[in-house]
Amino acid sequence: MSAPSPSANAASPFEPAPYSEHYVDVGGLRLRLQDYGSAGKPQMLCLHGGAANAHWYDFVAQGFTADYHVRAVDLRGHGDSQWETSPAPNYGYYRHAADIDELAEKLDLRDFILVGHSMGGMIGSIYSATYPGRARAFVLVDTTIRFSPERLAGFNAVSNREGRHYATQEEFIANYKVHPGGSTAAPEILRHIATCSGRQFDDGRWRHKVDRKVYANREMVDSFPLWNKIKIPALLMKGERSQRIDPPTVADVKSRAPQVEVAEVPDCDHHITLDNPAGFIQALRKFINKIK
Repeated sequence: MSAPSPSANAASPFEPAPYSEHYVDVGGLRLRLQDYGSAGKPQMLCLHGGAANAHWYDFVAQGFTADYHVRAVDLRGHGDSQWETSPAPNYGYYRHAADIDELAEKLDLRDFILVGHSMGGMIGSIYSATYPGRARAFVLVDTTIRFSPERLAGFNAVSNREGRHYATQEEFIANYKVHPGGSTAAPEILRHIATCSGRQFDDGRWRHKVDRKVYANREMVDSFPLWNKIKIPALLMKGERSQRIDPPTVADVKSRAPQVEVAEVPDCDHHITLDNPAGFIQALRKFINKIK
């Protein structure tokens, strides 16, 4: 299945990139993979954040497909990938990282660029530290590197509440908001993300394409020690208005991994690929051009 063909306004920064989709059996589930092309070129794999999906990369993928084979995956329980059906599903960070290791094996990813936004950055940190040898470089995009107990308690509370549901897709789209808030993304981008983030369930109601159990039992992961084991080139990318990657965080990470670089993308908050796609592309291109 492919995305709609670009319109005559394909040069617009608000035009999502075309893609094909595939499913790969990983960790006992079918995970959906979004393939922007171009096969045969160096590889890039993109991981989305919590309760998001691969479409978070639709507006930046075209910035790299001339030189890279770019793919993004819907993590387990997210997007159009399968949900776990066990009474106590495992959506932990280390389970996701094991999925990425298996996916990399099945796709024969070698010397690839790993990009992870938000929760995807935590997963990417664990993967890079635990499964060395395949990723050539790692890009962490506006991720909280150490969670507080209060934040984890907030996640668990969400898992115990039923999500909102709507009678029609248009009603779902009209009420859609990215979380956390603060996004300054263009209306065209937010509508696209909303359209790709909901589906009609068996009861006829429209809901988010995410298993709310992904919020349950989040691990208390302090990812700073992981950076003692990450030896590949790495970039910490932050949004100008986001406080997730502050100077003390940068100093701690660089004390453990001196090769790490930092880039701040202007005019955006947490959702950098939506708020400022051009800024994201520029920052990532500057980094990967150095390591070719």
